[in-house]
Amino acid sequence: MDKFGSFLLGLGIGVGVGFLFAPRSGEETRDLLKSKADEGKDYLKRQSDDLRSSAAEAVDKGRDAISRQRDSINDAIEAGKQAYREKVDQSTTQPA
Repeated sequence: MDKFGSFLLGLGIGVGVGFLFAPRSGEETRDLLKSKADEGKDYLKRQSDDLRSSAAEAVDKGRDAISRQRDSINDAIEAGKQAYREKVDQSTTQPA
C-alpha cells in the first residue's frame, strides 16, 4: 500500500475510534460524519481541478517549446539553403 493509502487508513481508524468515545448523540455524530465527508469530497474536487489546470499548463508550455524548436529548425534549414544557393551562384559566375 502506498503512503497516501496508509494515511487514509490511519485517518479512518482514528476517526472511528474518536466517534466511539465522543460524547455526542447518534444524530449529531451522523451529521458530523456527513459534513466531514462533504468537506473531503470538496477537497478532492479542488485538488483534481488544480491538477487538471497544472497539466493543461504543462501541455501548453510543451507545445510552445516544440513550436519554437520547429521555427528554429526551419530557420536553420532556410539559412543553409540560402548559403548553398549563394555558393552555387559564386561558383557559376567565377571564371574557371
